[in-house]
Parts: sequence; C-alpha cells; structure tokens
Amino acid sequence: MITTAGPAKQSNMASAESRGGGRFRSWAVNLAALVGVAAVALVVLGQFFSFPFSTKTRDHSAPPILLELRNLSEYHAAQAQLEVTIDREDDVAWMPSFLAGERVQYIAVGTVDGVVDFSGLSASAIQVSADGDSVVVSLPAPYLTEPVIDTDVSHVMNRDRGLVNRLTGLFLDNPTSERSLVLMAEEKLAAAAAATNLLELTQTNTTAMLVAMLRSLGFEQVEVRFEVTWAHADSTPDDTTTTTAA
Repeated sequence: MITTAGPAKQSNMASAESRGGGRFRSWAVNLAALVGVAAVALVVLGQFFSFPFSTKTRDHSAPPILLELRNLSEYHAAQAQLEVTIDREDDVAWMPSFLAGERVQYIAVGTVDGVVDFSGLSASAIQVSADGDSVVVSLPAPYLTEPVIDTDVSHVMNRDRGLVNRLTGLFLDNPTSERSLVLMAEEKLAAAAAATNLLELTQTNTTAMLVAMLRSLGFEQVEVRFEVTWAHADSTPDDTTTTTAA
C-alpha cells in the first residue's frame, strides 16, 4: 500500500528545508565576517605587538675586510652602451622539444669603456722643448675594457624547458642559472664594441683632455702621440705611432 504526504506535510517539509538553507547561508556569512574581522585585528595588532611566530630578519654577516687600496692610473675617455638578445636552444636529437631540450631568450645590456693606461709612463714620455713653449706626450695605445653587464636591466625574456629538463632540475641547485648566457652576451658585446669607433673616440677625448690641461700650464704647442696596436679597415696600418698635434 502506497501512501503520500498530504499538502500540509509537504509544505512543512519545504519550510524546514528553507529554514535549514537559510541557517547555512547565515552561518557562512557570519563565518566570513568573523574571518575578516580577525584578519583586520591581526593586521592592526601587528603594528604594535610582536606575535610569537613572526619572522624577523637578522644580519649575521662579518664586517667588510679591506684587501687592498689601489692608485687608479687609467683614463676612461669614452664608453659604449650596447644591447644584445641571446637566443639559445639546446636541441635533443630525436626528441620533441616539449619532452627534452631548452630554449631561452636573454636580453643583455652592458657597457664597454675606452681606456688609456698612464701607469707605465716614464719620464721620457713627456718631452719639453728647450724654450719651454711646446711639449710632446707619448702614450700607449687605447684599449677596450671587458664588457660590464647591467644586471638591473638585463633579464630572461622567455624560457621554454622540456619535461625531462624540468624533472632533472628538481635535483640541481640552480637549474636556470644565467651564467652561461652572461658569458655569451659578454663575448657578443665585446665584438660589437670593437666594431665601433670607440677606440678613435677614446684617443680623441684623451688628446683633448691633455691639450686643455697642458695649455693651462703655459704650453703653446701640445703634441700627443699614441702607439698604434689597432687599425680599422678604413685606416692605413702603421707599425710605429700615430700623432695628434694641437
């Protein structure tokens, strides 16, 4: 025999379910409000009190140790700022790139200086005429410094690693080291700087500096000579010296 609930009983059941759902929603709202108030209270109290499990940073570093004081005798007369994008791919034969291999794009920004070294100059490097009106200064050839990468600007633009590389990286101390990328960038920046007129600019600026300084000392004629250890395609090679007179 099958019996069915009457309309009144069904209404009571629906009302009970509605009250149950309402109580659950009310409980959830109250809980969310309580969590919010607690979070705000913790933030406010944290400004005035220290919690037992708060993190505090301590500096245990040893004081700096002076290793050496050096007299600088290099004149940095010019500088080139360069940028290069390294796009390197490690391709594993017979394996799709999503399984094994790595490709990374690295943007490197750095500088190369044009320098004249005064440290090796002897007394004979400066020749003053008998009347004291003219002077000849003989200098070594200018040279370019090693590139200096600006780590604040240089960055990895994109890195794609295969599944095997990612899993292997879990057991390495620094699986995404940028050291090899920096070395590649330094080589490319050095080659790019050598292809510019940075050496000529270094020689020109050094000459201008010495001419202005020596003329302020009373010399009317100043001649600056540089040893030649470099030559560009548009210049005539010389095995002795190049002379700039002023």
